[in-house]
Amino acid sequence: MAAPLERRPFGRPWVGAPTARQAAAFDRLAIRVRGVPEPALMENAGRQAALIVDHLFPKGEVLALVGSGANGGDALVCLRALAAWGRPVSAVAVGKRPRPDATLHGWDLPMEAIDAMRPGGATEIERRLAKAAVVVDGMLGTGIEGAPRPTCRAAIEAANRAPGAVVALDVPSGVDGTDGTVPGAAVRADATVAFGWPKLGTLLHPGRSLCGRLIAVEIGFPPRSRRADGWAELITPGWASRVLPRRAAATHKNEVGALAVAAGPAMAGAAALTARSAFRCGAGLVRVCGPPDVAEVVAAVPEIVFVQDDGERVRRCGAPEKGALEAAIEASRAVVAGPGLGTGADGARRLGRSLGARAAKPVVLDADALTLLAQGAAGGLAGLSDGVASVVATPHPGEMARLLGCAVDHVQRDRVAAARALAEEHGLVVLLKGAPSLVADPEGRLLVATVQETSDLAVAGMGDVLAGAVGSFLAQGVEPFRAAGLALDVTGRAASACGLGPSLVPSDVVEAVPAVLSRRGSGSTDLPFPFVTFDQEPPR
Repeated sequence: MAAPLERRPFGRPWVGAPTARQAAAFDRLAIRVRGVPEPALMENAGRQAALIVDHLFPKGEVLALVGSGANGGDALVCLRALAAWGRPVSAVAVGKRPRPDATLHGWDLPMEAIDAMRPGGATEIERRLAKAAVVVDGMLGTGIEGAPRPTCRAAIEAANRAPGAVVALDVPSGVDGTDGTVPGAAVRADATVAFGWPKLGTLLHPGRSLCGRLIAVEIGFPPRSRRADGWAELITPGWASRVLPRRAAATHKNEVGALAVAAGPAMAGAAALTARSAFRCGAGLVRVCGPPDVAEVVAAVPEIVFVQDDGERVRRCGAPEKGALEAAIEASRAVVAGPGLGTGADGARRLGRSLGARAAKPVVLDADALTLLAQGAAGGLAGLSDGVASVVATPHPGEMARLLGCAVDHVQRDRVAAARALAEEHGLVVLLKGAPSLVADPEGRLLVATVQETSDLAVAGMGDVLAGAVGSFLAQGVEPFRAAGLALDVTGRAASACGLGPSLVPSDVVEAVPAVLSRRGSGSTDLPFPFVTFDQEPPR
């Protein structure tokens, strides 16, 4: 298979994703404690935005919709820079701005305050917007709480009808920077330039669907503690490259990583996909443990060591002996339980035996294992915690709802809260699949996947590929929280790089993994600026 093409996301090894409140708190710390001049941050933000605008949309007039706060100041700096480079620019003040505006530093840029609520005001704004090749949204930024006020709402609606490209600064006006909700009107941007870091709400739907291409730029913030304040972290190519395990020059298959897959006859192909994915992600040995029914399917993958397990441990002279399943788990470094396990009594017994034999070895719980636990099998969720967060649960929203005992709509309304709640209550690492997929742990850490999820992944078996990847990295010694994030990155980029659209099948993803693993670094971007730290394609 041809090597996959490099596609976005591009991302440095560490890119945070603060909530709106966290971002505002860091602004204050930078200015009041670290002594960074506020005008310097605004100058850098506006100038970086101008460079991005001029690169992406190099021709025609640029018009900015300018609010009364710092977001409006960023927009004016952007216009001032573009004017200095020879671009025609103009501004419409949607909020109150001082006259003359000190942000312009003496530049006499055409700017008019237009109240969209006065008679003919909205029509006048639309007339101005119709002449612009690019509209810069500098109205609200991260400061919004609730729906925009009527004047701003009318300007937002006019911007959405404009024929030119729309570039939002930091956050599209009307999008909540914390949770991505859209309580009223909101700008639909072709690109969003985030200052410092993408705000968490611009990575969560529905807000993400309004951002277009999402670009983060460095503007001179001081360094910050990466663990002290609860910021989310993005799973970027740079992050994945940093945590990817390296093999020693002299090693063998067991040291590289041995994985046991506890499978059942319900869907034998699931175990084969899990094992193939684990091998491609670097596992040295994969044992598939299951009843005789599974043997015929996994035989198609000659690398798999099939361990036939006919049921419960046998008893001799009144003492229980190890069954084949227990022996295989004991000889492995990590376990995947769930592929084709079944949700009946036999599946419940196999799950209980798998968990009982693992002796705190890391385990991935997927598919049928999650359904069984939600039903109370093997002691349910309460019996999983071993104090070291060595369990990785990989639910989709329906499975998450069953595990939490709530409706799917409740999970989808606040996916971050749902993932964190399950992780903290039961001491698990939780990989919640979706758009975007999230990884939460009991300490409150949160990883956000940045490879765009698409309907191309809506194919049976994709979850088995992901589970195999998580298990593989666990078997190679990656700690569970990072193993889950790494698996999301590798399989997500492999799926994206295939470029097969609705024709994509799980086997394609497995075969694309080696090329993804061979590519180190932060990925690729066509933006020729060293201050760009993150670049993500629009949702498809």
